Amino acid sequence: MDVHHALVARARAGDRAALEDLLGQVRPLVQRRCRRVLPYPQDAEEAAQDALLTIATRLDTWAARGSFEAWAAMVATNQARMTYRTLKRRSVERGLDAAPETADPARTSVVAGTRLDLLDAIEALEERHPETVEALVLRDLGGLPYDEIATILGVALGTVKARIHTARRFVRAQLTAGADA
Repeated sequence: MDVHHALVARARAGDRAALEDLLGQVRPLVQRRCRRVLPYPQDAEEAAQDALLTIATRLDTWAARGSFEAWAAMVATNQARMTYRTLKRRSVERGLDAAPETADPARTSVVAGTRLDLLDAIEALEERHPETVEALVLRDLGGLPYDEIATILGVALGTVKARIHTARRFVRAQLTAGADA
């Protein structure tokens, strides 16, 4: 049984202290996950705070399939991806096509490099093969084992492996095409 089940149950019942304790326990995991996706601390911290808020307000959506930590990590990874999209959109709206001479903390992750090329490739994957994104993110960004991913997604282990294979092939092609440009 997941060590967080009791805290989640108490937090869902309105126990504020349980919610604070739960968030305190997952905060380091959420911060690490956001830093793995977004290379600049300011951007990662913004995503982590948003992820913790999402966890607090959406506890009722955790269906207890897989561990609570895996669910929190998935929320954090998805929030980091959303933060990246927001930063990217803002930079495009402001006409910031080229990287500046000095980094601007308000949009640094958008011009950072390799990890962000991966985020762009994942966005393209989401358009072409949306059913594969979550499995790829959980495995390659989250480091979860295949069987836990199958439990979280509620699909067969073979389906998880096939989705990850498809996603990796697509992302590899996107990254190779980007490197050749």
